[in-house]
Formats: sequence, structure tokens, C-alpha cells
Amino acid sequence: MNINRREAVQRVAALMGGMISAPAMAGIMGQKTNQGTFVSFSTEQVALIVAIADVIIPSTKTPGAQAAGAERYILNVVQDCYTKAEQDAFYAGLVKIDADCKSKTGKGFVQATDVQKKEALTACMLEGDVARKAKKGVTPFFFMIKELSTVGYFTSKIGATEALEYLPIPGKFDGCMPLDPKQKTWAL
Repeated sequence: MNINRREAVQRVAALMGGMISAPAMAGIMGQKTNQGTFVSFSTEQVALIVAIADVIIPSTKTPGAQAAGAERYILNVVQDCYTKAEQDAFYAGLVKIDADCKSKTGKGFVQATDVQKKEALTACMLEGDVARKAKKGVTPFFFMIKELSTVGYFTSKIGATEALEYLPIPGKFDGCMPLDPKQKTWAL
């Protein structure tokens, strides 16, 4: 039986108990699930998304989210798969994190130092965690951008081939095969 990459990702998400949100899964599947784009992003906001994703998955011995172009996936999912309420929350989160960084450092998020960016994202995460525990409204911005950055990165060519172990023509599946301590996790 041959399965394609999309089917494999669907099966993994099902095995994980659906831990990937419906919009992120729709983005992986290349589906458009909303009835229109309710927000559009300026060049400055796209640069902000790139900067945030690059703090979440920075370049180390492998290229980071920026090199992988994770922002393209993020923009597609937000514009094509998020509901109006989710798009509004994402947009408001972008505006807020940039304004918070500017009020604390005098610089917007993109111009801030790496330490200042991490501090701003940590504050955003803590604030989002409180909102998530209170179960108020849509998913908090930090958790949206973190999920989208991660999924966008690991489903990109760079993420799948350089950060993960990739075998373009797989053999049999062996779920109990031990990994060498220095071996990367397998890509789908």
C-alpha cells in the first residue's frame, strides 16, 4: 500500500490524539477552509512573523524557521484556514507583542536584541498560558504562532531533510527500532 506525505501526516496527527489544530492540519493538506481572508498583513507584519518564528526555531547547526520560509505557511494558514475570530486574535497578538516590546525596550520586536525578543515571547507565552487556563475565547496568540512556526518548519524541505532524518524511499515500518543517540528523529 502506498501512501503520500499528506496521508502520513494525517495518520500521525490521529495517532497523536489530534494534537495538531484543525487549521494547521488543513494548511498541511493544502485546503482552504474559511470563506474569505479577513485580515491582510503589511510588509512590516510579515517581517515581524519571520522574526517571531526565527526566535521559536532559531538557526543552530541546522537552518531555522526563517531559512525554511515558515512564514509562508503561517500566512497561508492564517489567511486561508483560520476563522475571522482566529484571524482577528492572531492579528491583535502581532500588534500587541510589537507594542509591548516597543514600550519596554524602545524598539519594535524586529529591531530588538535576541535577549529582548526572547523576553517578549516569554511574557507573551505566560500571558497566553493564563488565558488558556481560563478557557477564554480562541487559542492565545503565542500558541497559534508556536504551532504554525513548528508545523511550517518541520513540513518544509529544510525542516524535513536537515533537522529530521529523511528517507525519500522508505522501506518497511519498524515501530520498535532503536535510534542511535546521535540520530535525528525521522521525518514523514
